[in-house]
Amino acid sequence: MTTEPQSFEILLVPEHIENLRGADPADRALRAATVEATGERGVSGYPHYRGQGVEADIDPETRTVEALLVDGAELDYGLVAMIAPDRGQERGQDRGTAAPGA
Repeated sequence: MTTEPQSFEILLVPEHIENLRGADPADRALRAATVEATGERGVSGYPHYRGQGVEADIDPETRTVEALLVDGAELDYGLVAMIAPDRGQERGQDRGTAAPGA
């Protein structure tokens, strides 16, 4: 039995707003995708998730995107991938990110 989350919402946001105080990344996301667990491990060793043109290896413990493909390509420079906070979480907590080339 696994305790890993079965899905995550990934937000692609401009890098310059990643740490903007009071800004909700969901409001500024250029793209959002819900990814579902595939039951596989990715090349990074973390669980692999796929959905809506996005493939990601995500560390479920830290909620960090460890590897990412968007429509089959690496993330463009200037963008970061963030895990959207759970609806019950406070803003600013548990937002793992992956920079381009991760």
